[in-house]
Amino acid sequence: MNFLADENLDRQIVERLRQDGHIVWYVPEMEPGISDDEVLDLANQEGALLLTSDKDFGELVFRLGRIASGVVLTRLSGLSTISKADIVTRAINQHTDELLGAFTVITPTNIRIRKIEN
Repeated sequence: MNFLADENLDRQIVERLRQDGHIVWYVPEMEPGISDDEVLDLANQEGALLLTSDKDFGELVFRLGRIASGVVLTRLSGLSTISKADIVTRAINQHTDELLGAFTVITPTNIRIRKIEN
């Protein structure tokens, strides 16, 4: 699966997904400091799911109707980077078929997947 990881996402998560065979573009390695709109555009151009911990993407997708291949929002503050990587990769591996075209929120105890209606 293809992902675009926003710059606020821990590198450990990016590396773990790459180890699992996923293609992951990482904003800090490409164009650090680009706007949320540009990040979403880049994810759409690549047909990639956006991985982020920035809640602003919910507004862009749902309130402003911006098209998205899919967004995975991590809400894992306070956890170690290893725990975050474990939780995110486990959720992605368990729900791979449901993530495209959806807005997914991953918390330490829950995964919510909502289809995006464009």
